[in-house]
Amino acid sequence: MRPYRIDVPQAELDEVKARLARTRFAGDLPGAGDDYGVSVEAVKLLADHWQHRFDWRALEARLNAYPQFTTEIDGQNVHFFHIRSANPDALPLVLTHGWPGTVLEYLDVIEPLSRDFHLVLPSVPGFGFSGPTTERGWGAERVARAWAELMARLGYERYGALGNDGGSIVTPFIGRVDPEHAVALHVTQIFSFPSGDPAEFAGMSEEELGKVRFLQWFWENMGAYDKMQSQAPMTLAHAITDSPAGLLGWMGQLMGAELGLDWVVGNIAIHWFFGTAASSARFYYENAKAAQPTEPTTVPIGLANFKNDFQSIRRFAERDHRAIAQWNFYDVGGHYASHEVPDVFAADVRAFFTDFGRAAAS
Repeated sequence: MRPYRIDVPQAELDEVKARLARTRFAGDLPGAGDDYGVSVEAVKLLADHWQHRFDWRALEARLNAYPQFTTEIDGQNVHFFHIRSANPDALPLVLTHGWPGTVLEYLDVIEPLSRDFHLVLPSVPGFGFSGPTTERGWGAERVARAWAELMARLGYERYGALGNDGGSIVTPFIGRVDPEHAVALHVTQIFSFPSGDPAEFAGMSEEELGKVRFLQWFWENMGAYDKMQSQAPMTLAHAITDSPAGLLGWMGQLMGAELGLDWVVGNIAIHWFFGTAASSARFYYENAKAAQPTEPTTVPIGLANFKNDFQSIRRFAERDHRAIAQWNFYDVGGHYASHEVPDVFAADVRAFFTDFGRAAAS
């Protein structure tokens, strides 16, 4: 394991601003808003912020305040932050981000969570600081196996795992591949979908049917990114690797300005500077082509679902997870709850893992 420090050359900072200044923006229809996808207005807002106001060096300094390392696992470079709690007996947690996110998803909960837990925040291979993947197969299960190896190398015999978005897919796989060491799993979405059997819908409440209708609406209206990246990620990758404005448009579709321009641009800038536009998109392809689990997980799993996010449906979740230990819904927050409502998120994580931490220490 090698200590690491983020230090993007100034020439790269200058170069991306020059590219943004030369952007040839797409044509837009008057009054179309986001009917056709991310609007020109939205991309111009992000591009202007990146070019004129975003302070990469300030973000670098904030990240470099935490210990970070790189190591090679299964032939792939893995970057991770490792923040140890002042409590030597604290339960270790490995936190997994999703797409188009990065470890910035969890930046606002490092301080509160590190009071009670040792934290390991790796960048998913193919994302951000870990750099591009260099071979096939880096889907959720392989990432989970890499995290199990990482936690073992760090000397953690028992640990918890949590994730959001793609991390909510990786985290249950940790329970599948390393049940001897993973004591519990915490996710913000349980992606358990109807199988197509009409019997699954029998006796559903109106609330559950509402969640099914929302799920259908989302895939019919907002699922283009998933379809493209699952089927032909490289067809898209040429454009978003070459154009920072293109990358802002593609990744910005799931990161609205209401999350904060610095935060949105910061996540996307990490993908830009570390060359992971293409490889992070391939994560969807790898997951789509991988064999799906046929047996439920057995490690205890807890859900913290937030208001403006994918709404998990328990009857489907119980089909895929044998030991649901928590099922919490919050009337605040959204898809990036650890950033939007960090206090609520951290309190839920702390409450969920406390008992498992005591059990692991005993």
